[in-house]
Amino acid sequence: MSATPPAPPPAPASAAFELDALSPLDGRYASRVAALRPLLSESAFVRHRVTVEVEWLVALSDLGLPELPRFSPGARERLRAVAAGFGAADAARVKAIEAVTNHDVKAVEYFLKERVAGDAELERASEFIHFACTSEDINNTSHAMMYTAARDTVLLPALDAVVDTLRTMAHTHAALPMLSRTHGQPATPTTLGKELANVVARLRGARERIAAVRPTAKMNGAVGNFNAHLSAYPEVDWEAFSRGVVEGPLGLAFNPWTIQIEPHDWMAELFDAIARTNTILVDLDRDVWGYISVGYFKQRTKAGEIGSSTMPHKVNPIDFENSEGNLGIANALLRHLADKLPVSRWQRDLTDSTVLRNVGNAFGHTLLAWDACLRGLKKLEVNPQRLAEDLDGCWEVLAEPVQTVMRRYGVPNPYEQLKELTRGKGITAEALVEFVDRLDIPDDAKARLRALTPASYIGKAAALARRV
Repeated sequence: MSATPPAPPPAPASAAFELDALSPLDGRYASRVAALRPLLSESAFVRHRVTVEVEWLVALSDLGLPELPRFSPGARERLRAVAAGFGAADAARVKAIEAVTNHDVKAVEYFLKERVAGDAELERASEFIHFACTSEDINNTSHAMMYTAARDTVLLPALDAVVDTLRTMAHTHAALPMLSRTHGQPATPTTLGKELANVVARLRGARERIAAVRPTAKMNGAVGNFNAHLSAYPEVDWEAFSRGVVEGPLGLAFNPWTIQIEPHDWMAELFDAIARTNTILVDLDRDVWGYISVGYFKQRTKAGEIGSSTMPHKVNPIDFENSEGNLGIANALLRHLADKLPVSRWQRDLTDSTVLRNVGNAFGHTLLAWDACLRGLKKLEVNPQRLAEDLDGCWEVLAEPVQTVMRRYGVPNPYEQLKELTRGKGITAEALVEFVDRLDIPDDAKARLRALTPASYIGKAAALARRV
């Protein structure tokens, strides 16, 4: 009887779009990176621009300018409601205006003027929308808020899930002996938990560096000198005012020394920190892939899944392969962003604007990679028998403790003697005991060496794994 393939689930309404998507982030993997879409999409960018423009206008009304009376509580609420309630239809309207203006930030200004039209109090202030601002005042603050939100609400929790899973595995397998391999050759034993604990410790430091990056922003005009501001109101302390807006309602750190653009050094720091984290996970992915290949881990199977189109027995480590591939793509983007963004021609060019539109791709491939790694980790099952077999076949690794004890008691040429006994050839437990028995060392030292096995020669590995 021929096997009947399982019936496919009904196609979602978005299937046609996903099948036609140019990027796998919006196609094949759309559901896996969906959490980033409301934070880093074009619509999100426009929404943040509206928020910045609104907060700038509200703050201006508090300056006591003769031409701009202080907004009433009701007017403030109505104005802020435009930003708070900004939705898909609003974004579409801004893009429709942009199709005419061919300028994205000017389109936001015109959108806000449309929205306050007919509101007597707000409409009187319409010419103060975007007052004295350059487009980059709006964009750099919007980018800073977007990337901060993506980092804090999506990326860091995703990284924490990986770290928590690894920490649990490290504690669970803290005392499970495992043969090390340095240069790919059998080496001093460790424990599986200790090797995972090493990764936890590295990722913990990497996470701290990502979280510690402080986003900075500017709102100081065309080339960073408040020229237009002072031409209209020379009596106002515009630097203090701008700092108040940036550090108050926008929640960012103010940078008073800029050209037309905020120099993006903090972005480079953030992207570098994420890329360094990704490099640690590439190391993990490759190691776990190798441990699967030698049988230290088995992978839990799922009904209906197929590992190979021709080899039915296979359960491939595809999650770790997927993770590694996406980490590489993410880092290629992140490294370019970090290298390019702090470099500008004189007071400004538009190359930064062009590449910043790809931050969503960099974060998307990062999130996809972290998710794939987590999925893979959760499928792993340890094979203690396979670990024990490797250890029992490598008694030569005990040459290290034997020659170290020989050194303690002044036995001549200990390294050379063990090298002659073990190098390039296997050695049995019996042969090692026989060698120890011939040594001119105290009996209690001989007893300790005779009691050693590859599985018990793990030093502080278990304690270190439990402590992480």
